[in-house]
Amino acid sequence: MKVETLVPKLPELPLRTVAEMGLRELERLRLILRGGSVIDWRRMHFQSRDEVDHFLRLCQLDTSRPYDEAWARTILADAVEYLRKTFNYRVADAVAHPEEVHDLFLFASGVKGPPKYRRIACIVLKVMHVLQHIEGRDLLFRLAASEADLSELVTAKVLGVAKEIQDRGLPVVEFAHSIKTRDSLITKLIAKKETVAAQVYDRTRFRIITKVRADILPILHFLIQRLFPFNFVVPGQTENSLVPFKSVLEEYPHFEQYAAQLHLDRDYEDREDRIGNQFSGGTYRALNFVADIPIRMDEYLPPPEEDSRPRKGRIVFALVEFQIVDEETARLNEDGENAHKLYKRRQKRRVLRRLARGLVVPKRK
Repeated sequence: MKVETLVPKLPELPLRTVAEMGLRELERLRLILRGGSVIDWRRMHFQSRDEVDHFLRLCQLDTSRPYDEAWARTILADAVEYLRKTFNYRVADAVAHPEEVHDLFLFASGVKGPPKYRRIACIVLKVMHVLQHIEGRDLLFRLAASEADLSELVTAKVLGVAKEIQDRGLPVVEFAHSIKTRDSLITKLIAKKETVAAQVYDRTRFRIITKVRADILPILHFLIQRLFPFNFVVPGQTENSLVPFKSVLEEYPHFEQYAAQLHLDRDYEDREDRIGNQFSGGTYRALNFVADIPIRMDEYLPPPEEDSRPRKGRIVFALVEFQIVDEETARLNEDGENAHKLYKRRQKRRVLRRLARGLVVPKRK
């Protein structure tokens, strides 16, 4: 029996300008701009219970509902057991059994409890971050839901946020989506060095064009407040030739006061070995990143009170690629060597060379 999807409601929030952003927003945006991971963080940046509650709802959890609260506690208990059993790590009882799940995030942010709880809570949350993805993948494999079903659900969710952006008159001139055809998937897989289907992250892809370049960061921040949690960006899958992190510090001097508090030093990106898209033109500029969008699968599961499964998770993850550019950059990206038809031609040439490798009979001397 299918039930109505129990998606937690989110309160409407204003579009935050860059001038209104602080260390919390800077770290979260940097995570996406460089395709980083929260596993490398040493503190969270939550300041209140309401903020944590909003974050949990973005994760599709409403802990005011007994079954969501129980599921969050299950993941917490699994994380604590893993740390204690694998590393003999001492997890304080206040962290292992907080009065509210929200307290765990406030401990990790250093705004509640003694200082020693911050490090312990951070480590526990990192393990929980991994566990929820493992559980989500496991649930997806067990459900009678096709890839097309999941694509339909995630597309509806993203387009719902796109409509909100349009209705509120936010500075976005285009919010379009596409799904790769079978032929495009085959071409991309052969063109990649790693011919593994799971490594095609842009089967479902959304393109967002802002009015001007200065609108990109506010819209990006809006997405992580309305669509997906900041920590669900997929590490190592960002291609950013449009908004380098150091340029953000240079363009917005008020961020300089936070430079010494960053998880990674300001020059970290300069030392990373990053390879852009080899088929794009030399002057092509864009911000591309991949996010794991959490999706509740209640309609494919029995009602929570009738669910007899030993594991009670109801959330899966759908990989979605986003491309964000401003209107002027989008226009320039279609000129000369950046034209999409030339991109596809370079990609197909690579595929043909790879398919023919080793099959051409060498000429006799």
